[in-house]
Amino acid sequence: MSFAERMTFGDAEGKPSRKRRLLGISVGLVYLVFPVSDIVGGTLTGARAVWAAVLLIAFVASFLATVLINKGMFDRSRLSYPLLAVTSVLGVVGAIAFGGSWLSLPVYTVVLYGFTLPAAWAIMAVIAQLAVVVGAGLVNHDDADTIIVLGLQVLTLGVLFISVRNTRALSVKLRLAQDEVARLAATEERLRIARDLHDLLGHSLSLIVLKSELAGRLSEDSSQVHREIADIETVARKALTEVREAVTGYRQRSLPEELDNARAVLRAAGVAAEVRVSGTPLPELLDGLFGWSVREGVTNVVRHARATRCEIKVTFDAGHATLEIMDNGTGGGGPYEMGSGLSGLNERVAGAGGTVEAGPARGGGHRLRVLVPVGEEACA
Repeated sequence: MSFAERMTFGDAEGKPSRKRRLLGISVGLVYLVFPVSDIVGGTLTGARAVWAAVLLIAFVASFLATVLINKGMFDRSRLSYPLLAVTSVLGVVGAIAFGGSWLSLPVYTVVLYGFTLPAAWAIMAVIAQLAVVVGAGLVNHDDADTIIVLGLQVLTLGVLFISVRNTRALSVKLRLAQDEVARLAATEERLRIARDLHDLLGHSLSLIVLKSELAGRLSEDSSQVHREIADIETVARKALTEVREAVTGYRQRSLPEELDNARAVLRAAGVAAEVRVSGTPLPELLDGLFGWSVREGVTNVVRHARATRCEIKVTFDAGHATLEIMDNGTGGGGPYEMGSGLSGLNERVAGAGGTVEAGPARGGGHRLRVLVPVGEEACA
């Protein structure tokens, strides 16, 4: 790991080690030495010093808990916002009650805002903390230089860490997009190999089979020659079958692979994906058919739906196998027409004895439903 990667205190997915995160945050806590000096140096005495110490300890504990409670930069615990609220209140109380160097507490809270809140909320919270610093400074009759310096720190650090989080989010999206490009390139290479095997080797083996059949007819007078040619034909037919099986393996992806691919594609397109699978694993032929259906349905969601959420549901019981793809998109407001992709899917499903339903959903958005009966006749 490079020095630059270590300094980000996180990996490419925004999920840093808690130890590294704690180390990075601890460096910033060094500026609390000034409020501490007010307590131990006699600036605050008696009950005020005790309350100041209690408040400072509580602030640091709440601040660290808010930082460490999240699994990553983009994952929020249910305690994240309550802890952030407690830290904010403690910072405001400290700034108003003691002034001076205690005006630095809101500086720490705006750092948390940048990493925790959505950008718009974070900006409003930064402005509110700037008002707290200015107001508390005036109430405590602090000098203008202190108010200006700490006010600028609140503003600049708040905007800086909002930008850092947004940049990190773009970095994660870029990595996901690069992964998807690499996956598509690998898929395209698989298809190219399949085409080459089919077009070149498949054609040559087919020609060998035909020539062997012709030679066999011409050599009926010699049993030994006829036997050897028959062996050549058998070997060629076996090789041709194996090539076709290899081509099919390259071209066909299983349902679990297609579901994983669907999650990645939808995520890269900014669509929240929910995938639910119930029942036992599908038979091999239905597995491939549903994999094709997922690919076609998700492609339509990404290209045409303009959706923000997509749900994929697969169920398999003793009677039927069902696939449903539903989104909340607004695309395609006119009369619903099946494109060539869905038409091809409809033919494939019909060949397995099933049906395809595609069109607007009741609550809005679009719905694709594939229903195939489970039985020997459906899987033949």
